[in-house]
Amino acid sequence: MQTRQVTQKNLFTAAIAAFCTYFCMYAFRKPFTAATFEGQEIFGLGLKSILVISQLSGYMLSKFIGIKVVSEMKSEYRALSIVGLIVFAELALVGFAFAPVPLKVLMLFLNGLPLGMVFGLVLAYLEGRRQTEALTAALCASFIVSSGVVKSVGRWLVLEQGVSEFHMPMVAGMIFFPPLLLSVWLLSATPPPDNVDQQLRSQRRVMNRSQRKVFSSEYWPGLSLLVFVYVALTVIRTVRDDFGVEIWRDMGVDETPSVFARSEMIVAIFVTGFNALAIWIRHNLHAIRIAVGLMCVSFGLVGASVIMQVGQLTTPFAFMVACGVGLYIPYVAFHTTIFERLIAASRHPGNLGFLMYLADAIGYLGYAVVIGFRSAVDAPDEVLPFFLTTMLIVAGSSIFALLAALVYFQRKLTGDAAATEGEDQSIIRGQTDAAAN
Repeated sequence: MQTRQVTQKNLFTAAIAAFCTYFCMYAFRKPFTAATFEGQEIFGLGLKSILVISQLSGYMLSKFIGIKVVSEMKSEYRALSIVGLIVFAELALVGFAFAPVPLKVLMLFLNGLPLGMVFGLVLAYLEGRRQTEALTAALCASFIVSSGVVKSVGRWLVLEQGVSEFHMPMVAGMIFFPPLLLSVWLLSATPPPDNVDQQLRSQRRVMNRSQRKVFSSEYWPGLSLLVFVYVALTVIRTVRDDFGVEIWRDMGVDETPSVFARSEMIVAIFVTGFNALAIWIRHNLHAIRIAVGLMCVSFGLVGASVIMQVGQLTTPFAFMVACGVGLYIPYVAFHTTIFERLIAASRHPGNLGFLMYLADAIGYLGYAVVIGFRSAVDAPDEVLPFFLTTMLIVAGSSIFALLAALVYFQRKLTGDAAATEGEDQSIIRGQTDAAAN
């Protein structure tokens, strides 16, 4: 009994450490988006759009590199790798602060290049456990909350501390570096999954190239549908994230640094709570079914929020919270439940990092194409109309794709899921008997 209490304490510490680690990472990635760089252009285009595309290109390339690096990373190298990647990113922000404008674009590319791999390294400490959904929901709450908080910090540094928009990202990173080191140290003490975890969720192993190819070939029709939804979500939730300042402005909201943190805190509470509930569903295929149902309802909320905003039936704050909840519940569900339970139900050797980075790489490529196209066609300064239209398209197409994917995986995984359910019951009975003895 004492051993179980210690384990639960360790997992709680792991959840907090994972949350704080990724929260701090955002301080090296997102503060620059709180700057407007108003009136500044480069190559005939708005400077902010070019900077967003530059950092995104590095971040996207990092995701493609991460398909191999993260899925093959051994546990003993994770913590040192996280710190090394963050240091590289901060040095790029130093370059961004002092380099001439053309080189600032390159500096943000270099800033994004290491940061894309941090999430997978943190996630590897949490996957393959009975409590994975709750642990990963806590991790995902970090990028919902942190994005708003670090942008609020960025606006505070510019508006109230007089830091220039070019120096602000570097200063924000320095503020968050000490807590990052502490968080990584705590995270590195996370115990590995126990035997029951491995039986219920399958043992997680590093994946070589041939194993990645086998897994993808086995499930490519369903994976393609899921990746389509993930790409659509990545595009629209990143538009909301990167251009939050402009969206609030287009709705007539006065520039108040705290508005980012307040709206995203509410979103994080709802999203974390709903997705964490999946830990109570032991049967892997049942968990996938319920998660898909919740995702479809969430996309319905996205559509409703757009209609209410267009009809001026809601306030800007309520709209941003509603669309945030509707977009982040399915986005986080991929991290907490969909891919986690797919690996567990398939019983193929694998790890969550591979599927997440496969989807992330294509997702950020899609976002780069959308933003590049919008910049090239001389789009209007207003972001809100584009945001509203894209949300409606994403919501409708994603519901259709999710239902099609569910039909496919129900047929494909039925045999494995039935076997898993039988194993679950025997494991649970064995664990109960052992506790009684």
